[in-house]
Amino acid sequence: MPKVFISLITFNDDNSTKECLDSLERLKKTDFDLSVVVIDNASSKEFKIAREYKNFDLKIIRSSKNLGFSGGQNLGIKYALENACDFILILNNDVVVDENLVIELLNALDDKRIGIVSPKIYFAKGFEYHKERYSENEKGKVFWYAGAEIDWGNVIGRHIGVDEVDKGQFDRSEETEVATGCCMLLKREVLEAAGIFDEKFFLYYEDADLSQRVKKKGFQIYYVPKAVLWHKNAAATGTGSPLQDYYITRNRLLFGFRYAALRVKLALIRESIRLLLLGRKWQRTGVKDFYLRRFGKGSFKTNE
Repeated sequence: MPKVFISLITFNDDNSTKECLDSLERLKKTDFDLSVVVIDNASSKEFKIAREYKNFDLKIIRSSKNLGFSGGQNLGIKYALENACDFILILNNDVVVDENLVIELLNALDDKRIGIVSPKIYFAKGFEYHKERYSENEKGKVFWYAGAEIDWGNVIGRHIGVDEVDKGQFDRSEETEVATGCCMLLKREVLEAAGIFDEKFFLYYEDADLSQRVKKKGFQIYYVPKAVLWHKNAAATGTGSPLQDYYITRNRLLFGFRYAALRVKLALIRESIRLLLLGRKWQRTGVKDFYLRRFGKGSFKTNE
């Protein structure tokens, strides 16, 4: 019987993590075993669970330091690989999943050419970017992700369908350029071929980097609309925060210099100079750290 491991990170957000685990308890299962590993990414207060779960085996691993998304998820991936997993579901803790999520994602991976699949992802109610646009009936049906692509001229990732109300326009399963770290199911052999997350990124662009490496190994990435979840977008980091300024600025340069065309790299150099002169504080620091090769957690400090 195939073994599916779900890996998620918690960091000072017990309520979201417990809500996520409660939704995983409601997952429907067919012919697979299910295990969940929660990485406590050095929360100020150790994450603990009082209740028991009947639907899956639960393992909590506490890290002695904050390893970011990439390092934290790598702890979960390594644990799953060491315990003979067949599939690994990378999942955000700030989500609620539909009961058929894993079944539908596994069905899509029956195709040997496909290495990673990501589901249809809605904003959770009240977490839309533009709350005033939507009626009460539309909330919970607003797209956060229906596949993703890279604007290679600017090295910016774009979620397909974002902010649109679901009216059936993205109901076809199809190949996509980037699997989202919010939720991606991978075959074991894909990770063995392409490797795990690059911990240089720490947070942001690590999913785009892994997607590029997976495709270079000959696997396809698919968007699977029959699989669904709801995402409390930026609940942990805050949209437009100094944290985003720092990691997106630095990691966009790292990703662009790794994969973009030469003319785009030259444009990134020019833009980085502009940011050094005119950017916000943490954008300037992100640029400096890229050129000084300060990766991983880098220079970002949460108390500033």
